[in-house]
Amino acid sequence: MTPPPPPAAAGFATVADVPTAPESPAPGTRPAGRPATGGALVLAGMLLVALNLRAAVTSLGALLDEVRDGIGLSGTTAGIATTLPTIAFAGLGALTPWLVRRFAPARMLVAGMVVLVIGQVLRAVTDSAVVFLLTSALALAGIAVANILLPMLVKQHFPHRAGLITGAYTMTLTAGTAVAAATAVPIAHAFGSWRAGLGVWAALAVLAVLPWVPLARRARSPRAAAVTAGQSPARIRPARTRLGWAMAIYFGAQSLSGYAIMGWLAQLFRDSGFQPEQAGLLLAGVTALGVPIAMLMPTVAGRLRTLHPLVLGLTVASTLAYVGLALAPHGGALLWVALLAIGQGAFPMILAAIGLRARTPEGTVALSAFAQSAGYVIAALGPFLVGVLYERTGGWTAPIVLLLVALAVQTSAGIAIARPRHIEDEQ
Repeated sequence: MTPPPPPAAAGFATVADVPTAPESPAPGTRPAGRPATGGALVLAGMLLVALNLRAAVTSLGALLDEVRDGIGLSGTTAGIATTLPTIAFAGLGALTPWLVRRFAPARMLVAGMVVLVIGQVLRAVTDSAVVFLLTSALALAGIAVANILLPMLVKQHFPHRAGLITGAYTMTLTAGTAVAAATAVPIAHAFGSWRAGLGVWAALAVLAVLPWVPLARRARSPRAAAVTAGQSPARIRPARTRLGWAMAIYFGAQSLSGYAIMGWLAQLFRDSGFQPEQAGLLLAGVTALGVPIAMLMPTVAGRLRTLHPLVLGLTVASTLAYVGLALAPHGGALLWVALLAIGQGAFPMILAAIGLRARTPEGTVALSAFAQSAGYVIAALGPFLVGVLYERTGGWTAPIVLLLVALAVQTSAGIAIARPRHIEDEQ
């Protein structure tokens, strides 16, 4: 849970080296070989949307103690608040293909970012725990829709720059995640309230609306375009295909590990003898090192005929990191952080694979929605199970074994999606 540049220029590599048969344009879209007009504006809009895709989540994580004290969140309610992102991304993301058949993507992004603004503002001013949860869910609804739409927009507007554009928006997403996590507390301290540390990100969502307004005004709904073209909207059902399930399992397993790392890695380092500030910096290092990886991974994936080398390479990096954290978490901390950052490159790789494994924008949005929705259901288990095992055993061996099991499942699914094929061919 993507950005588009101007028309293709010389020097950019194609998405894949495997030639494919020309496709008929889908209703309401342009032919696959031609970027849509207004590419620079679409690209700017996608990057601004990507900046917002995790800020509402990581800013809350950084300020959770202050929020609990400020509005009296119980431990259970706080747990619900931290689990809401995966629940919202799974449930609301599943509705996006249905929405795409009825509304133009540009209009959906305007609506999604407006909903994000309203949700972030309202949760920053409420004194009610219930209202805080409801408005957080509202904000996350806007993010959930955008998560699914970005891979589709890459396919639709930048078919020959998919790796480059996916890398750009994934890097921007990662940077936004890190910036929100790092600055939410200083902003709250500067203004004397946690409310400022949460609410300030609504301004960033307002900026993300602006490029999409002129695009939304001239956009036509897919149904209207289909009537004009005399076509019926394509219906792709990834849940009925092996490729769809392999993508969902890979997305879910890597997200399970990613959310578990975000939620518990700092505690692991604190338990190994690091000071809280040092543990926080080590966790931030995973995200910071992931920024260039997020930029490069989709381009590398797009140039390979098969994804096997990437799938196996990422597995090796994660395995070494987990074993190192189990055996020598303090002495080798910097090395384990670097290896974790490489292993988490599975996230930008699977986002790129969504576009590579679909021929059309309709196939891309259907595959994106299914993989992310089913995947986030799996991902929701990560922080919870790690917490249970940590509490029951009092150590990190059992949680790390869980992550190694998830990695084995991820690798098996990755091997299944590595060879070139398309979701439309498995219908």
